[in-house]
Amino acid sequence: MTHATTDAASPGTQAAPLLEVKDLSISFRTQHGTVEAVQGASLTLREGQTLAIVGESGSGKSTTAMAIIGLLPDNGLITSGSINFAGKDLAKYSDKQYQGVRGRQIGLVPQDPMSNLNPVTRVGDQIAETLLVNKMATKSNINEQVLEVMSRAGIPDPASKVRAYPHELSGGLRQRILIAIGLACKPRLLIADEPTSALDVTVQRVILDQIDQMTTQLGTSVLLITHDLGLAAERASDVVVMHRGRVVEAGPARQILEDPQDEYTKKLVAAAPSVAAARLQPGAYTAPLEQREELATEEAPAEAPANLVELRNLTKVYPIRGKDDFYAAKDVSLDIPRGSTVAIVGESGSGKTTTARMLLGLIQPTSGTMMFDGKNLLKLSKADQKDFRRRVQPVFQDPYSSLNPMFTIGKIIEEPLNAYKVGTPSSRRARVRELMEQVSLPVSMLRRYPSELSGGQRQRVAIARALSLEPELIVCDEPVSALDVLVQAQILKLLGDLQAERGLSYLFISHDLAVVRLISDYVCVMKNGELGEAETSANSPVHDDGRSPHGVSGRCVGVRGLGPAGSLGAPDDQAEGWARA
Repeated sequence: MTHATTDAASPGTQAAPLLEVKDLSISFRTQHGTVEAVQGASLTLREGQTLAIVGESGSGKSTTAMAIIGLLPDNGLITSGSINFAGKDLAKYSDKQYQGVRGRQIGLVPQDPMSNLNPVTRVGDQIAETLLVNKMATKSNINEQVLEVMSRAGIPDPASKVRAYPHELSGGLRQRILIAIGLACKPRLLIADEPTSALDVTVQRVILDQIDQMTTQLGTSVLLITHDLGLAAERASDVVVMHRGRVVEAGPARQILEDPQDEYTKKLVAAAPSVAAARLQPGAYTAPLEQREELATEEAPAEAPANLVELRNLTKVYPIRGKDDFYAAKDVSLDIPRGSTVAIVGESGSGKTTTARMLLGLIQPTSGTMMFDGKNLLKLSKADQKDFRRRVQPVFQDPYSSLNPMFTIGKIIEEPLNAYKVGTPSSRRARVRELMEQVSLPVSMLRRYPSELSGGQRQRVAIARALSLEPELIVCDEPVSALDVLVQAQILKLLGDLQAERGLSYLFISHDLAVVRLISDYVCVMKNGELGEAETSANSPVHDDGRSPHGVSGRCVGVRGLGPAGSLGAPDDQAEGWARA
C-alpha cells in the first residue's frame, strides 16, 4: 500500500485531511463503573494514504476505529473530541445519519471472518445485501455485480463460490469475502481491523496485496489496525502507536521502527519475534532440550515410553457429494517426545488444525493410530478418556468462539477446576487469581464477560484456562496470533518457563515462523494434508529416513538451542515455498 501513499503523505501536501480525529475520549459503562478506553487520541489521514494504528491488546486501537465508523457497543460513549471526516464531524452523528456513511463513505474489514459473516447465509447473498442496501445495484443486475465484486477481491472462480456458506471456505477466502463487502461500495476510507492476524504468511501477503491493489484502483484511504510493527512499517506510510488508551507516538513508519522515541514503542520494537530472534541466546525462552528431556524422564515412571505422543498414518477423509473425497490429513506420522515442543507449520488448509483436533479427540480419524503415554486413544475407556482430557488441554485459535459468552472470566478459568473437583472453593479461587497474573491480566477483570475484553485479552484467558489443570501436553492452535508482540513475548516466556519447570510437552501450531523459531525444538511442515520434506537446521540434522536423532518422526526439522542457528534453513520451492513470503 505504501506506493499509493507517498505523494499523499509528502510534506508539501496542502489538501485538507480526509480524516482528522482530535482529542477523542471514549468510555464504557459497566456494572463495575466507568472504564476510560480512549483518552485524548488524535490522528490525521489524508486522501490515498495508509495509516496504521499499532499497540497492545486493550490499547484502544479497535475502539478508536469503531468510533470512527459509528459501531461502538451500546455501553460505549464518546465523551469528548471530534471525528472530522470529509469536513463533517461524525462524533455528532446519529445512527440514522451514519447509515449514509457506512458502506458508501467508510468501509470495514473486521478482524474475525467467522464471527463477522452470517453462518446461515450464502456469501453471495451477504455481498448482495451490501450492494442493495447502499443502492449500488438493482435486482435486475445484482448477480452480475456480486460476481464483479468477488472477482475484484481476488476470489478465484467466483461463480463456484457465490453460493457457498462461510464454513465451506478457507480462512483466506473468508477474509477476501469481508474485503469484498468492505470495498463493494467503493468507499473513500477503508478501516482494516487486524485483517490478517490469523492467516499464514502466504495468504497474508495475498490479502494485503489485494487490499493494496483495490484501494489503489479506487483511490481509497486505509486505516490499518494491527499489533504487527513489521506489517505496519511495510504497508503504511505513517504509524500511530497507542498504549492504554493514549497516543504515545506518531510519525513516518520507518522512522518509528528504526528510531522510536517513546519507551513503550521501544519495548514494542524490541519484543518483535522477527527482530528479537536474531539476538536470542540459547535457552532464552526455554531450557535446553536435553535438560527438559531429563526432567520429563525423571518425573515419568520408569516404564513410561520416551514419546508422550505417537501418531501413525493418521488420515481424515471428508466425502463430498458428486466429487472426489477430500483428504484433510493424509498419512500423518509424528512423535512428541516428553518435555519437548513440536511445531506444525503450513499454509491455511494444509491440515494443521485437523491433525490437532484428531489428537484432542474432537474429530475421529478415518484411519491410523494415536498413542498417548503408551495407550491407544481410539480404545480408551470412559475413565481413561476423562483422565486424558485432564492431562491434555487445548488453546484454540479463535478466542471469540472458544469462550462461553455467558460466563464471567473468573468462572471460565475456574470451570476445569470445578469439573475435576480440584482443591477447595477457596483454593480454586486463589488458583484463578494466580493464573490471571501469569498471563498478565489484572485480577479486576475476573468479573467481566468475554464481550468486554479485547481479542488479545480473550486469548490470554483461554491460555489461563488451559493451564489451570497443570496438564502434561498442551495443544496450542495459533495461541499468539491475536496477541501483540509484548504479550507474545510474555506468553512464550511463560510457556517456556512452565516447560522447564514441569517438563511439559507442546504441540504448537502456527503460521508465524519467527514464533516457531523461538519456542520449538522440532518443526513439521504440512502442505495439502501431508507432512512435507523440509531442510534441516545446522544444529539438529535429521537422518536420511526422515527421523530426528531424538526420535521425532514425521520428517521434521530439528530446531535446537532456540538461538540464531535455530532456523528453517532454505525451504524447498515445492514443499515450503510459502515460507519465503
